[in-house]
Amino acid sequence: MLKKTTYILETERLSLREFTLRDSAFIMELLNTPGWIEFIGDRNVKTTADAKEYLKNGPLKSYKLNGFGLALVEIKNNKRAIGMCGIIKRENLENPDIGFAFLPEFTGKDFAFEIAKATMDYAKDVLKLPNIFAITVPSNTRSIKLLEKIGLKFTRAFNFPGDEETLSLFSS
Repeated sequence: MLKKTTYILETERLSLREFTLRDSAFIMELLNTPGWIEFIGDRNVKTTADAKEYLKNGPLKSYKLNGFGLALVEIKNNKRAIGMCGIIKRENLENPDIGFAFLPEFTGKDFAFEIAKATMDYAKDVLKLPNIFAITVPSNTRSIKLLEKIGLKFTRAFNFPGDEETLSLFSS
């Protein structure tokens, strides 16, 4: 028997739902887009088995540990998976952060703003998180514009321990 899909939130055009292992093909597609590799980094997800491990050790684990995590963004009227968005709790940050990524053909259509704004509202109103962070590489100007549009402000440059890459930290 198939489990009924439970949506975390819905907007005018989009739905946000928890990932399942059945989303492995989508994960493989998204994590291998040029934008993901350039701005987030190669996660070496090349097979269905890799994608299932990414889901098990990332979003699915986060749901169990934190009650939230990255989730699948789909268009409501046709259930087409177009990206991911959610709140992540990282060991190296004192506050949870918002993350998002979309397939290239769905950028520039305000989908990211629509779901990121709703996710920020959900984090504050439902999860009761007082402060939300976001991190990005300084060269990711599109993400920076979106972070500012949803109310986050640049706080400082930082590095994760043991990583030479300088990132930009934003805060609500």
